[in-house]
Amino acid sequence: MTAQNKPKPSELASHLIAERRFIELLDALPKVSVQGYDKHRRVIHWNRSSEEIYGYRREDALGQKLEDLIIPEGMRPTVIALHQQWIDKGIAIPSAELILQRKDGSYVPVFSSHIMLKQDTDEPEMFCVDVDLSEQYQAQQELRQRAITDQLTGLPNRRHLDERLKQHIEEQGENCQLALFFIDLDVFKEVNDTLGHHWGDDLLKAVAQRLSNITSEGELLARFGGDEFVLLMPFQHTVEVQVRLQQIQAAFSSPFQIGRENLLSSASIGISHYPQDSHSAEALLKNADLAMYHAKEQGHGRHQVFTPKMADDMLLQHALSKALHAAIDNDELTLYYQPIYDLSNHQIVACEALLRWFPQDERLPNSPAVFVPIAERSDLILHLGDWVLKQACQQAQSWQAQGHHLRIDINVSGKQVIQSDFFEQFSQLKQEHQLTAEQIGIELTEHTLIQSNHHLLEQLQALKDSGVEIAIDDFGTGYSSLNYLKTLPVTHLKIDRSFIQNIPESHIETALLAAVVSIGHQLNLDIIVEGIETEQQAEYCKSIGIDFAQGFLFCRPASPDVISEQLAQNNQD
Repeated sequence: MTAQNKPKPSELASHLIAERRFIELLDALPKVSVQGYDKHRRVIHWNRSSEEIYGYRREDALGQKLEDLIIPEGMRPTVIALHQQWIDKGIAIPSAELILQRKDGSYVPVFSSHIMLKQDTDEPEMFCVDVDLSEQYQAQQELRQRAITDQLTGLPNRRHLDERLKQHIEEQGENCQLALFFIDLDVFKEVNDTLGHHWGDDLLKAVAQRLSNITSEGELLARFGGDEFVLLMPFQHTVEVQVRLQQIQAAFSSPFQIGRENLLSSASIGISHYPQDSHSAEALLKNADLAMYHAKEQGHGRHQVFTPKMADDMLLQHALSKALHAAIDNDELTLYYQPIYDLSNHQIVACEALLRWFPQDERLPNSPAVFVPIAERSDLILHLGDWVLKQACQQAQSWQAQGHHLRIDINVSGKQVIQSDFFEQFSQLKQEHQLTAEQIGIELTEHTLIQSNHHLLEQLQALKDSGVEIAIDDFGTGYSSLNYLKTLPVTHLKIDRSFIQNIPESHIETALLAAVVSIGHQLNLDIIVEGIETEQQAEYCKSIGIDFAQGFLFCRPASPDVISEQLAQNNQD
């Protein structure tokens, strides 16, 4: 340094005074650690906040090296190198968020800034100003925790599940096996609708607690959304998955105590496996969800393991659903009719309307057994149901004009009947077509009625009170008891064809059929039997008192024109 550039003593003194005042100001700041170090990184200044943040008293810290006090072991070589660069080359250490170490070994997040004083001397000093970020980090952690936690049940939420599943796959690869249990409550909607949302919330909390009790360390139980839970389970042997499935099912075997009430709820469960079913977290969840819906279609309390065929079926369902949406506008739908005969005189008393689809794309399966269940899974069944009802009313009016006064029975979905405007729409259409209440009957499957809620039964009672004939279709294929029949607002019992396949040869089937007929008549129900194919079957059914019959022996399902000819011939006879 030349004599010209050398600062005057007065300037140097002023500069040092300003630096000292700056340090004193920093010293007074709360929760701000101010440390000073000489060129060998030994502590020369240690304020009160440094004591509070790092745990070292001033007298213990003075003279100690920076790297030995608060720098975690892995950072020490870097810190030493950066400090030396500053001393040798004047390259400043940038400010940054750091994780430093307390005396007790715990870590503390700080925002650290660095100031070099006395750079023009042989004894430069580095001052570190560290702002404690613990509260900010704690707040961020709490926000993070809230973001990945379901606020109702306290379980991890869907976001947390997604992250954990992806983490498992990325870290473990194919070295681990995972099972995903997708659990959906079977009666949650009914609880909400009948008892109120607070009951539903309490049920979800009770289910979460019971499932948590069977969740082991290393597993993750999450509330996926609504009434859906997912259990993520690492495993080594498939028997472990079977045991956990049994435990989940057992968790729903006893009632949940909600307040003073006991609520019994089963659950439908879908299971997918990693890596067998997919290497993608998203696909694994989708597959387990798909398996759960397959289980739910079989009734309450069932489970299904995902298979690739389910995914193929889903693609087919999507194609069919899209095509069905256009089928009405494209005039691809029609109704066929199959007569119902009075066994006492072989007169046609009614016709069942059967939906038929003739798609433009002939590659699509057009069996009602395929496309009707697909429509049932969405609101598409409501559009199809409305179309069938209108067409049936038009046909009944047409036959009435021809002098044929008979009932047309239409198959309706439970989803259709529980619509708030169904009764009004049903009555209005009959009125528009100048039909009496008895001219349009409805059929519901036994399965629908078994799972019916209070609102559905109220709608059926209103229909029955107005004079509408109501039949239980496919009776004998479900799990209802005969005693249950007395509670249902129905007028007809339609016995499934499986009851008569082996009569009169099978003594068991003949005894069952006779018992059903007897009890049905005692409940003032008319009995219809489906699937009559032989004269022997028809005669036997007549002999045990069955009222009406339907089947290929009499007439196959046919177009309205063909049925009109049958009706004309029937009237002549």
